[in-house]
Amino acid sequence: MTDVTQTEPEQAADTGLTIDALAQRTGMTVRNIRAYQSRGLLPPPEVRGRTGFYGPEHEARIELVRELQAEGFNLEAIKRVIEAGGPSADVLRLTRAVHEPFADEEPQIVTGADLAAAVGLADQNPDLLKKAIRSGLIAEVGEDRFEIRSPQLIEAGAELAALGIPIEAGIEVITRLRRHADGVARTFVELFIEEVWKPFDEAGRPADRWPEMIEAIERLRPLAGEALLAVFKLAMTDSVDEAFGRELQRVTGDRERSGRSSRRGSRRR
Repeated sequence: MTDVTQTEPEQAADTGLTIDALAQRTGMTVRNIRAYQSRGLLPPPEVRGRTGFYGPEHEARIELVRELQAEGFNLEAIKRVIEAGGPSADVLRLTRAVHEPFADEEPQIVTGADLAAAVGLADQNPDLLKKAIRSGLIAEVGEDRFEIRSPQLIEAGAELAALGIPIEAGIEVITRLRRHADGVARTFVELFIEEVWKPFDEAGRPADRWPEMIEAIERLRPLAGEALLAVFKLAMTDSVDEAFGRELQRVTGDRERSGRSSRRGSRRR
């Protein structure tokens, strides 16, 4: 006869967890778990005999509540999210997908001196630093420390400066780009809300379609970036052709006028 020893997760799946075991598993106190239950944040346990047993749904719900609290939701708001949502694991995945940064780069924390060395902002021009903060490019975190939200943009600003473009002009361009990007972002979000989320919501948010919503949000990230980049490439090609076409015509015209003037001068002599 084979002796099969179950792991703790397998045992939990078979028999459930007591409230003490759930508290130990999640790092919470029994008192807080009971408080969650009294607020309607946790479903009641399965009662067998005189003991309540908790399962994976309770663990997922506790994790969901914690993540929403970390995002700044109070318990009443969390309760509304839970009441409107589906299975806790799916709501948790959706919450994570919504709050996942679209950027694939990590922000950097630097000192004012580091920032000045990078692009000449902090020490050389305090007003310019304030403008960079207002644009959302940099965030002040206190005690002469700053968060560079997009190191790639800082590197782009440094490259522009190396080309002879003043940093003031670079920040102005980034500020204008941000305004345009805000409009583009709203367009994609409104498209998702109107065409994907609202039909799902009006259908009563069926439990079996929550994964579909999560997948849609996850696919929105690369699709939005790829579409924006493709459109920008077309726009940049057309703008460069138009602008430099005018410049080349102007240069050619200046040369022709200069040549005619030289020939007239030669005939006079």
